[in-house]
Amino acid sequence: MDKKYQPQKHEQKIYTRWQKSGLFNPDNLKNRKNQSYSVVIPPPNVTGSLHMGHALNTTIQDIVIRFQRMDGKKVLWVPGTDHAGIATQNVVEKML
Repeated sequence: MDKKYQPQKHEQKIYTRWQKSGLFNPDNLKNRKNQSYSVVIPPPNVTGSLHMGHALNTTIQDIVIRFQRMDGKKVLWVPGTDHAGIATQNVVEKML
């Protein structure tokens, strides 16, 4: 076994297998339902430092999304969509 993980040796083979399986397509799920479920979240504010709360929030959303997907729903999770951009714009303008 290699002492250091070398993703280029493994990742493409694994990803190709996932793609060929069709499991990324919710229409291929065995227990498919005609229900949809989505979560759209804003990115963390750039006005402060990232902290454990950001990691916790993302982890909880990931768990909920996976549960809904396993329940057969068509699931869309769109992390990092900005609803206003005002805080980001403010920080960028100060840096310029």
